[in-house]
Amino acid sequence: MSPAHREDGETSAIGRAGALLRELRGGAGALGVSELARRTSLPKTTVHRLLRELVRVGLLERNGDAYGPSLLLFEIGQSAARQRSLQEAARPHLSVLAEATGHNVTLAVLEEGDVVYLDIFRARNGPRLPQRIGSRWPAHASAAGKALLAFGASPQALGERGPLRPLTERTVVEPAALARELARIRRHGVSYDRGESFPNVVGVAAPVLGAGDTAVAAVSISGVAGRLDVARLDAAVRTTALAVSRALDPALR
Repeated sequence: MSPAHREDGETSAIGRAGALLRELRGGAGALGVSELARRTSLPKTTVHRLLRELVRVGLLERNGDAYGPSLLLFEIGQSAARQRSLQEAARPHLSVLAEATGHNVTLAVLEEGDVVYLDIFRARNGPRLPQRIGSRWPAHASAAGKALLAFGASPQALGERGPLRPLTERTVVEPAALARELARIRRHGVSYDRGESFPNVVGVAAPVLGAGDTAVAAVSISGVAGRLDVARLDAAVRTTALAVSRALDPALR
């Protein structure tokens, strides 16, 4: 039984509040009552009542007619054990990679068919991308996401969300083509983004492996096409991902 439901099948108040909070995660920004009601299929009166209560207990903030995550909610998220340990283990190595290459560097994990960014190092002259810490991005359209899919969740899990959405004309959305690419990534240990998220941005990523050679995160580097040579930098990304893996699990040293 889902924790959001009571034994009689009715959605609990906590379940409904959780549905609202899920719609406000990952950089969705502040949303109003009508939009949240549409996204959650909850009555507007219920949404309005729950939002007021979430504001009262400090989990949300209200700005005019829109509601968004509070600082308290951010602080709770930052205390998550997996996120904290990954960030602490990875940050020194990500910093070195960013300094050495002069390109954007990120650490991401996989959740429900999206990548969630745990850490981001932005290059001074790198592309201004919308991703930020805590935001989400379609896994099939990013180098980090494809590395995580190849060494973690089955790509069939993406099919549960319906047809894959193209972000550019180069985004791989056909399931058989994506499966072939993930098989190649498993063989070579590195994935590429060749303008699949943004037309003029390329990237390369490698998985941070845990027990059973399953990805627990991915390290990626991105930059403007023509300035970033993915073939030249893939070894540096793989070395960084391996260093993070060893920092997480001394047995891998």
